[in-house]
Amino acid sequence: MSDHRLRTLGRRSLGPGQPVYVTGEIGINHNGDLDKAVALIDAAAEAGCDAVKFQKRTPEICTPRDQWDVERDTPWGRMTYIDYRHRVEFGEDEYRAIDAHCRERGIDWFASPWDTEAVAFLEKFDVPAHKVASASLTDDELLRALRATGRTVILSTGMSTPRQIRHAVEVLGSDNIVMCHATSTYPAVPEELNLKVIQSLHQEYPNVPIGYSGHETGLQTTLAAVALGAVFVERHITLDRALWGSDQAASVEPQGLVRLVRDIRTIEAALGDGVKKVYDSELGPMKKLRRVAATV
Repeated sequence: MSDHRLRTLGRRSLGPGQPVYVTGEIGINHNGDLDKAVALIDAAAEAGCDAVKFQKRTPEICTPRDQWDVERDTPWGRMTYIDYRHRVEFGEDEYRAIDAHCRERGIDWFASPWDTEAVAFLEKFDVPAHKVASASLTDDELLRALRATGRTVILSTGMSTPRQIRHAVEVLGSDNIVMCHATSTYPAVPEELNLKVIQSLHQEYPNVPIGYSGHETGLQTTLAAVALGAVFVERHITLDRALWGSDQAASVEPQGLVRLVRDIRTIEAALGDGVKKVYDSELGPMKKLRRVAATV
């Protein structure tokens, strides 16, 4: 088997012939509460996920200046948007605790940095990869900073044209990236998931492992993505889909996450190697049921 699509990601390799790498995206579904983040890490570890993922922003960089003073209602009362962005952002102390807890639970963690300062922040930790959010695919400065780290870069392709994707790959280089098909609607409807793009990306980028970042409700379509060849799967996870936050409704609760990982492993086993063969378990039924013996 050729290894041109294999990537090192934390504790193991990712790519053809390897188990699907399953990531539970916590994002900001912790709502700035470290206890919630720890509970989500535990849920992902218990479900059998390989990693959890967060989002890291420098609020003053990522929040448009004209939005800073706009007030909004939040679970913590009415506050300006810039104060809200700080309220849901973890700092170094929280990420040190997250890093220690993930090591204790035997699960990797990484994040989507939304600006170059966030890249520098995450580089303080021995993360196995960095993730490019779909919204950041056109940010060449960020892509160059990520490439310079030398770490595996996971590139989500939602809200992006084929030409934009090709440019991002040129900036990042293809040797150390994983590309994820995605539709950036929260939640996304089945008619807009277009899962066959996974196969198209396999053909367009023969040296790049292709994965899937899903924002739909339900599990069936994510499982279909695995059947279509996704070697990396990411889904938002939450403790309760009714919690406050824009990503909660498109997230998977702990019991659903258990089913998702279980069914991904079943599909992996069922896909096989593509070589038609007669199994030993078929010999008994063959002897009993085949009326005419084979001549070839």
